[in-house]
Amino acid sequence: MRHIRSIYVFCCIVMSACGWASKLPEERELTTNCSNMSLRKVPVDLTPTTTTLDLSYNLLSQLQSSDFHSVSELKVLILCHNRIQELDIKTFEFNKELRYLDLSYNRLKIVTWYSLTGLRHLDLSFNDFDTMPISEETGNMSHLEILGLSGAKIQKSDFQKIAHLHLNTVFLGLRTLSHYEEGSLPILNTTKLHIVLPMNTNFWVLLRDGIKTSKILEMTNVDGKSQFASYETQQNLILENAKTSILLLNKVDLLWDDLLLIFQFVWHTSVEYFHIQNVTFGGKVYLDHNSFNYSNTVMRAIKLEHVHYRVFYIPQERVYLLFTKMGIENLTISDAQMPHMVFPTCPSKFQYLNFANNILTDDLFKRSIHLPHLKTLILKGNKLETLSLVSCFANNTSLKHLDLSQNLLQHENDENCWWPETLITMNLSSNKFADSVFRCLPQSIQILDLNNNKIQTVPKEMIHLKSLRELNLAFNFLTDLPGCSHFRRLSVLNIEMNLILSPSLDFFQSCQEVKTLNAGRNPFRCTCELRDFIQLEKYSEGMMVGWSDSYICEYPLSLKGTQLKDVHLPELSCNTALLIVTIVVVMLILGMAATFCCLHFDLPWYLRMLHQWTQTWHRVRKATQGQLKRNVQFHVFISYSERDSAWVKHELIPNLEKEDGSVLICLHEGNFDPGNSITENIINHTEKSYKIILVLSPDFVQSEWYRYELDFTHHSLCHENSNYIILILLEPIPLYCIPTRYPKLKALMEKKAYLEWPKDRRKCRLFWANLRAAIHVNLVETRETSELQTFIELNEESQGSAISLIRTDCL
Repeated sequence: MRHIRSIYVFCCIVMSACGWASKLPEERELTTNCSNMSLRKVPVDLTPTTTTLDLSYNLLSQLQSSDFHSVSELKVLILCHNRIQELDIKTFEFNKELRYLDLSYNRLKIVTWYSLTGLRHLDLSFNDFDTMPISEETGNMSHLEILGLSGAKIQKSDFQKIAHLHLNTVFLGLRTLSHYEEGSLPILNTTKLHIVLPMNTNFWVLLRDGIKTSKILEMTNVDGKSQFASYETQQNLILENAKTSILLLNKVDLLWDDLLLIFQFVWHTSVEYFHIQNVTFGGKVYLDHNSFNYSNTVMRAIKLEHVHYRVFYIPQERVYLLFTKMGIENLTISDAQMPHMVFPTCPSKFQYLNFANNILTDDLFKRSIHLPHLKTLILKGNKLETLSLVSCFANNTSLKHLDLSQNLLQHENDENCWWPETLITMNLSSNKFADSVFRCLPQSIQILDLNNNKIQTVPKEMIHLKSLRELNLAFNFLTDLPGCSHFRRLSVLNIEMNLILSPSLDFFQSCQEVKTLNAGRNPFRCTCELRDFIQLEKYSEGMMVGWSDSYICEYPLSLKGTQLKDVHLPELSCNTALLIVTIVVVMLILGMAATFCCLHFDLPWYLRMLHQWTQTWHRVRKATQGQLKRNVQFHVFISYSERDSAWVKHELIPNLEKEDGSVLICLHEGNFDPGNSITENIINHTEKSYKIILVLSPDFVQSEWYRYELDFTHHSLCHENSNYIILILLEPIPLYCIPTRYPKLKALMEKKAYLEWPKDRRKCRLFWANLRAAIHVNLVETRETSELQTFIELNEESQGSAISLIRTDCL
């Protein structure tokens, strides 16, 4: 009854919630829960807008007429499990919206009635009434659908007051039953009748009248003991005017003979579906099982659940045959610790068999069984071990649905399997199957459950499951997603809780029809191999079940615990072909840019100048005073053609002296001694200079001065280190213009061992930096010592004054 009440409350709340969207906040329905608070009185501060009020499991003993005045919108009131002894229905006269009223499990003895025309659910069961609490006002509740009653006496006169009401459910929750007037129950007009009997009550007459009363009959606490067997009407098991098509007996504790009599009685009634749960039986057998009359029945299904045995003295096979010979369509015997099942030798009409949660073994299929009409077989939770035996049995049926989950099943490679072509659904979960199970599957299968086994791979040589649409491989040991080459129509795949690190590309290429994929809770390795799998969710529009909470990186450790949706794997770093193309394109662009720079900015000239400057600077830094020429007085000796004198005086000399005033420059027109020959002057002054600069141009090569100086310099190039000679090329000089007697100079020109004077003024800074680096050295003698030495030499030789062109400007 509490179950029915909970459903009704839930429906009321849901229906109320559906209307919230169109209501203002102050109009929304309110649920107030005051359950289990040890209340002795109804709270006075209830919210006026309360629509559902739960006061169950308290200590309320009486209700006042003013208790519910403030909650005029009340629709659901639950007062069960209190101590209320008297009830005046007029207490709720101001609650015009009241639809659900539960007063079960109280101590009610007296009810003063008042017509609540809007009431749909009224429960007065499990109280202390002497007779049924029904009055004329009860019959005026035309909207009443569910009525719960109780009373120690049941009489026809009580039910006649409500006989005109079309009720959905009548619930008789009886604490005691001292008298029942036969024929009382059939007076009721109800679809379902549920009777909870007191213990040790003779239920036989209630069962007979109940079957005449409603379409659905449920009886709880069927515990007849020996009263049933001694009942005087037990010999007459034929019943007329039966209405019940669904009979449910719950909490049954009977002797086996009593239970057998119930089956025989029900067999000849209108009952089509007979359900017994929580049944215990045993005792000695007095009735002959062979006398059971199987004829004249409309019975279609029998279900026995949660069966317990006392000691009884009959062969079990006779019990099994009792059920299998009934010729019904559906039979369920579950959770009964049944070790075996015996079928008749003749073909049976069974279409549905459910033997779940027993202890059946392979012996079940070692005897011939004729079930040609069987469509559904459930053997969940048994001790079966050999799949091929099950297949041999199934091949003689027209099975569509087979449940073999929670067994000990295995399959060896050398075992052959035969399945009927009608089989479309198989549940093989929670067994001991390895990869070989795929070689023992029916080709017609559409829905296959193999979760919680020991499968490591889906073998490529497996049979083609052309009809497979749903495959469950969760909780196995797979390391990769299976390809769909053997089941092209697969649309639903469950692969969660395996050992998948990085799904292979074969899945994405062959499983184009998959619409639902559950691959969560795997130890994903978040590297480039996983990129296609992550992208799958972005383009599949909800294909991945459990995304993204169940998809978490396990490797590498730096990403452990990160959801796959938060992992960024760039296309460039993961696509090798794209990376190569990108590198080639970048290199081409850089090459084109370098070519453009070479052509537009004369980059080779800059590179050559930088190379020369680097070499020169390296040599200068390693040079020591011991490596300098003896009696060096000048930093540089400049030799040039007269036609190039303007460039020397206006460009060369000012830029050499620009940053350092200690640069000493020697020129032939200013520093040569008039008394000496040209050759002597050249030799003397070049020996006194740290570097020699030859300003080369076509004019210089053709001048007479060039012949003297070039002879000496060429001689020095051939016999000494030529690093102290600096060639400056003002204009391009064809190599054929250089005389053949100067091969060393021509070789230097061919090797580009010279400085080119740039026509672009922007290049001049690098040119001057390179030249100044080549002549940068600290001379031993100071400028005063050089001037004094020059003066002494001029006096000794009695020649005219020599003018040394000494510059003191800062470099």
